[in-house]
Parts: sequence; C-alpha cells; structure tokens
Amino acid sequence: MTDYAPPIKDMLFNIRELSGIEEILALDAYADFDLEVIEQVVEEAGKFAAEVLGPLNIPGDQIGTSIEDKVVRIAPGFAEAYQQYVENGWQGVVVSPDHGGMGMPDVAGTAAVEALQSACMSFSLGPMLTTGAIIALDKHGAPELKKIYLPKLATGEWTGTMNLTEPQAGSDLAAITTKAIPEGDHYRIKGSKIYITWGDHEATENIVHLVLARIEGAPEGVRGISMFLVPKYHVNDDGSIGERNDVFAASVEHKLGIHGSPTCVMSFGDGDGAVGYLVGEENKGLACMFTMMNHARIEVGVQGLSISERAYQLARDYALDRVQGRAPGKEGRVTIVNHADVRRMLLLMKAGTEAMRSVAMVTAGVHNLSTHGATDEARDVASRRLALLTPVVKGWMTEFAQELTSLGVQVHGGMGYVEETGAAQHMRDARILTIYEGTTGIQASDLVGRKILADEGREVKALIGEMRALDAELADDRFATVRSTLTSGIDDLEAAVDWLLANAPADPNVPGSASVNLLMLIGTVLGGYQMARAAVAISKGAFADDPVFAEAKTRTVDFYATHILTRSAGYRAATMAGADVVMSMPEEGF
Repeated sequence: MTDYAPPIKDMLFNIRELSGIEEILALDAYADFDLEVIEQVVEEAGKFAAEVLGPLNIPGDQIGTSIEDKVVRIAPGFAEAYQQYVENGWQGVVVSPDHGGMGMPDVAGTAAVEALQSACMSFSLGPMLTTGAIIALDKHGAPELKKIYLPKLATGEWTGTMNLTEPQAGSDLAAITTKAIPEGDHYRIKGSKIYITWGDHEATENIVHLVLARIEGAPEGVRGISMFLVPKYHVNDDGSIGERNDVFAASVEHKLGIHGSPTCVMSFGDGDGAVGYLVGEENKGLACMFTMMNHARIEVGVQGLSISERAYQLARDYALDRVQGRAPGKEGRVTIVNHADVRRMLLLMKAGTEAMRSVAMVTAGVHNLSTHGATDEARDVASRRLALLTPVVKGWMTEFAQELTSLGVQVHGGMGYVEETGAAQHMRDARILTIYEGTTGIQASDLVGRKILADEGREVKALIGEMRALDAELADDRFATVRSTLTSGIDDLEAAVDWLLANAPADPNVPGSASVNLLMLIGTVLGGYQMARAAVAISKGAFADDPVFAEAKTRTVDFYATHILTRSAGYRAATMAGADVVMSMPEEGF
C-alpha cells in the first residue's frame, strides 16, 4: 500500500508555464496575489491532503455510510477531518472576499482540489457541492438569502447540496414532480430526490439544499422548473440555528464505489412541507441550477485526473517493488518496471494524467478570464472558450480515467483484483465520473449541439487555429515526432468538425451518432497540444534546475504523441462513419 504524495512539481509546472498565470495575476481581481503565494497555498493543500485526508480513503471505502432513525452516519474520522478543513480555510480558497473567502485564482483552487480529490474522493465530494452552491446562490440569490447563507457556506461551516434527480425522471428534468406551494414569503416543498451527494450528515450544524421543484400551476416541461433553497435547520433572525425543517434522508444508496460519500434519498415534506425560499425567478430554475452544474462538471473532470493520479502512484510504486520474471539485458529476476509492457501501461497512466492536468489548469485560467477579464470583450471571448471546454473537460477526462484506473489494476495483476492493494477501489470510485453531473452522452450532445453546431463551428475553429499556431515553435528537429503527430491530430479534428457541419443539417441522427467520438477526438488533440506546449517550455529552460523532472516531462510528451495522440485517426473515422451504421440496426436485432 502506498501513501498519496501530491505531484507538486507538475502542478507548479502547469501553473507557471501553461495556465496563463501572468495574465491572470495582472487582473484587478488578483492584485493582492503573486506566484509565490499561490505556490505556497498549493503546497499546503498538498500537505493537508496527504496527511489528513489520505489516511481516510481506505477506511472510508471499507466502512462506508449508514442510516438509523433518519440520521446518516459517516465513516469515523471524516467529521474530524472536515473540521480541520474548515479551520484551515480550504473551502474559501477561490470564494470572493465579499463572502469571507480568500478570492484566489482558479488555478490555485484547481491544484488544491486535485490534491483533495486524489487523497480521498469521497470526502472531497462534499466541498465540491458546497462550492457549487456558493456560485449559484451568489449569482441568483436574493440579497437577504446571500446575507444569511453565503458567509457560512464560504467558510464551509455549512455544506451545500444539489437536488435534481427523481426516481421517475433520471436525466430527464422535464419529468420532475416535486411541488412548491406558495406560503407567504416562502414555499412548502413536497417530493423526493435521489442520488443526493452528501445529502445528510452530522459533520456540520446545517446543510443548505438547492432543490428543483414546480410551483403549482407552472408550465409543463423544463419551462416550469424553479429552484429553491431548503435548509436542513431553520435559521433564526440572529443567525443561530433553529428548529429542524421538514427534510430528511430516507435512505443511503449502496454503491459500486465512493462508499465514504453519503449518497442519499431525500424526502421533502413528509409532514407539513419543507420550507424553501425561491432562488432566482419563478420558472427559471434550470438556468440557476446550471450555474452550479457547469462548475460541478469541471470539478468532476478534475476528479478524473485526480483518481487517475492516485491509481498511477499506486501502480508505479508496486511496479518498482514487485520482483517477477526476467528482462532482456538484466541479471536475474527483476522488478516488473523493467518489463516493456508494464512500462507501456505506466507511461499511458503518467502521460494521460499529465495531459489531463494541463487541460484542467488551462481551463481554470480561462474561467478566471471569463469572470474577471479587463474588458467586456475579453470576458466574452473567454466565456465562449469556457463553454466549449466544459463538456470536453467533463467527458474526455472522466472517460480517460476509466482506462487509466483499469490499467492500475492490470499493472498489479491478480493483486489488483483483490481489495487489499487498493487498486480496485480507484477503478470502482472512478466509474461514477462518466455518469453523474450529466453522462458522457449528455456532455457530447451539449458539445456538438450547443457549442459547435449552434455557432457554426466558429469557437472550435478558433481553438484549432490557436493549436496550429504552435507549429512555428515545434520547427526544431528535436520536436519532429511531436510536431508530426500534433499536425495530424489537428487535421483529423478539423476534418471531423467540417464533416459534422456539412452533414448534420441533412440528418438529425448525425449529431448523436458522432458526438462522443468527436468529444474524445477534441480531448485527445487538446491534450496533445498542451503536452507539446510543455515540451516547448522545457526546451526554453523551465525547471532547468531539476533535470530529472525536465527529462521525464520530455519523455512523457513523446509517449503521449506516439501512443495517445495517434488515436485521433480512429476517432475521426468513427465520427465521420455516418448515422446509418448506428441507426440501421432494427430493434429486434439487439
């Protein structure tokens, strides 16, 4: 069993060289910060993650959560760790100082979140949803709601949840039936929600539920959905905790993974109805919830990176220690890291993880520019890019995590299939990532429909143009392989986008049949582009004082170029295969 050690060097490399940190720190919103402060915060987050959260990961998986008398019990140690989390101020790293946060750039927050999620994904899900609740309430909440709830959420003293899914509705939010009955300055909420992450626990004195429901008489479908804030406990006028609201956990789900995270079935209004307060406008709840959802989608993408890093570290340490067989040119029996195929698997894990980290860090920088850019135009440009990148980060990184965590089991061989090593837990925990906050198919549909076809490909073509512009910096012979494969990958992407734009108008099944492969194509090429940028940065002297890191980064980039980026041709072919091969099978043929 290996302890988790945050990859601080690679995190700092990405912040310094790829994230656009100089432009970000030049913004008025971040005038109080410099690179040194950001790096200190990242390093401290890594220590907290490794020392406090890491040891909880396996016990949390083994013990899990339970419920008795409508009270959810979390695994031992989680509540105490959460109090340390609050006391150290980690919930407020990127939250505005207006609400009691630090107000740091998202690049710092992304690195900190990666460390927390790698150390214990089950624990980190609670803070992730709280951050989303802060964002949604800050943007859409009435001043009186913000005054009461935001300061406590910003410190993490209270946690937040997102309540969308119902037993009969699944991803089809148009089918939700939870009711909101007007009553004076509030509403009475009645209904049931499932799959509510950290829906109930005793680690904090209050929980703030953001709930989708229908006001009586509202239009059918998504046009009639509103969002409400429903506290677990009422809040008195002086800010103290009052009586229990009519909202309880009915049960906890028994899941494949993330056993330490209480995933609850929530019951609203078994009695008189849970008191809820409208957030935003009536019947505009879906837009409010998507403010929270889009943040969560990026963080779930980072979870794909995080769990892949944890799986890689475990596999690497096992391969460096496990003695088995012989290898060409080596005397006697060798550690399995000397076998070529084991190296191939480890390099797939390492290269894939580092590419994901680069994409995540760049996306964090784009998010900062979208909210705090110096001009309206700068914010608009960054917002369009962020909209394009969000489904890619969520979809590509979580799908890639399925492959990489599975490879972690494979490196261990039979020892990976038994629970004692911990490799199986990472694969089990990763499996939810392509499902919650919108499945890969939903992300791909959003990417193709709303982000490519809706703007006639302008934003994705702008991204393609930026990637092509790197070619001039890859002219040196030492970049020959990277340059060649990146050019081919970009060509594949452009051809696939052009094909989609030309064929989607004539056949309504084209977008759906092509979307996932196109999403994976964009992610794969974007990862290759960021890895190529990393190679250029190393060639210009980045981390020259650490030749081992610099050499490893260069080798990792070469591996990504030859073993991962070359997948672009397959994704292109599948994207352009047409809808008939998908839709022509009769139902009885399945």
